[in-house]
Amino acid sequence: MRLQAYLARSGVASRRASEEYIASGRISVNGKIVTTLGTKVSSADKVAVDGKIVSPEKEFRYVLLNKPAGYVCSLSDEKGRPVASDLLKSAYAERLYNVGRLDMFSTGLIIFTNDGGFAATLSHPSAELEKEYAVETSTHIPRTLAADFEKGIRIDNVFYRCIKAEERNARKMHIVLIEGKNREIRRVFEYYQVGIKSLERVRIGNVTVNGLKRGEFRDLTKGEVRGLLALCKNSGTERF
Repeated sequence: MRLQAYLARSGVASRRASEEYIASGRISVNGKIVTTLGTKVSSADKVAVDGKIVSPEKEFRYVLLNKPAGYVCSLSDEKGRPVASDLLKSAYAERLYNVGRLDMFSTGLIIFTNDGGFAATLSHPSAELEKEYAVETSTHIPRTLAADFEKGIRIDNVFYRCIKAEERNARKMHIVLIEGKNREIRRVFEYYQVGIKSLERVRIGNVTVNGLKRGEFRDLTKGEVRGLLALCKNSGTERF
């Protein structure tokens, strides 16, 4: 098995993130640091991350969290800020990592897993998996913003375009993205000089926030996991 796949199956991180771990010299095999991507390992090898031995997970977990504001989406934070995955530690012994991100001040749905293949499939741009956001602003939303966002807007040489932008009232809008660039919604609203009061992700593919209070989490059902993969244009659902 390739080393990055081994790390992903061990719940260390997604395959893409595992490649970064390897390149940065954080991975050792049988006591020797390995920085070559694609290195082959077997169950007989001792693979360690920062000196800690890891092994493939026996059971995969798929967890849905309604993230509160004030939490960052990373395995650790150098600034000492609260980490979203810490909200799950009391319920899960496995090392779970987030699929995609929400910025510190945004709330709503984020998926955690120890299945690297699942994470890689959902997070890759080719998946074109829909994510829906509810935006509430502090001032009136310009009447042209929705149409402009659907058509596409270039800001500081970055092109932003949503699948759908629907006004709910003068200060509320629902926006659907398939490839969320860094702070995309916030940058577009800043461009129109509109302050965002709250930004919540209310849907990921076939999974909605309904019934899940802020800070609560639950396991995804097999049907939901299968449905998420079925919606990804780069995946099959054979395992499920």
